[in-house]
Amino acid sequence: MGAHDQEARAEEVRLRPARRLAFRRLCVRHRLGRHVRRHQEPPARLPRRGRQRGHVRAPAAPLPKGEDRPLITPLDPDRYQRTPWKNGGGVTIDIALDGDVWRFSRTPITVAGPFSDYTGFDRMQVLVAGSGLVLQMPAGEIDVRRPFQPVRFAGETPIVSRLESGPVEVVNLLGDRNRVDIDLAVLEAGRTRDLVPGLHIAYCPGGRARLRIDDEMYDVEADGGFRIEKGKERVAACVTGLIVLGSVTGITLNRT
Repeated sequence: MGAHDQEARAEEVRLRPARRLAFRRLCVRHRLGRHVRRHQEPPARLPRRGRQRGHVRAPAAPLPKGEDRPLITPLDPDRYQRTPWKNGGGVTIDIALDGDVWRFSRTPITVAGPFSDYTGFDRMQVLVAGSGLVLQMPAGEIDVRRPFQPVRFAGETPIVSRLESGPVEVVNLLGDRNRVDIDLAVLEAGRTRDLVPGLHIAYCPGGRARLRIDDEMYDVEADGGFRIEKGKERVAACVTGLIVLGSVTGITLNRT
């Protein structure tokens, strides 16, 4: 080996550690580069039409409920109100009401006595428990002896009840005659009734009943019912049991 070759070999041995260090640094940079790239967000891609990332298609808007669609609300017996009679002779169970405009209620009559004065109101009443109720007026009497036969009278008429067969219970509907019209009907199984636009109370005084409003069926428990309002004219039918139907309609401001 010549002197030149010996010098070249010595130079290679001297540079070998530096080359190894440079190689290690290169490897480290390579590994770090792969690690960084692995944790970077992938390059953005052009989304396909209608499928953008982060875009959620809004749900279709619900179909509007037509103005002729009824609002039907169950009546909860636990929320009925107890109101003392105006004359202090008893307590009325208010099932549904609108302030001083109208009221649908159930009343036990345990002793004979005068009715409260409701001047300016029309009243309707139907016997739902017991028998033998008579409403005595100055000019005669109103026969309410038989159950489920509605009667009508003016709220200002002086009336004294007479009980021929013990305590009874009645369902009442009263309304300010200058603001509303009222009607009270009894639907036995198989009976139907047209519901004109307005507000209606379907009440089950005892047992159980099934009510159909157009094509929809509703089960009604004892002392429960439904409040039916808004909507176009439709048909109510009692399928089973018995329903007392109170109607409040026709707000009229110019009555004579």
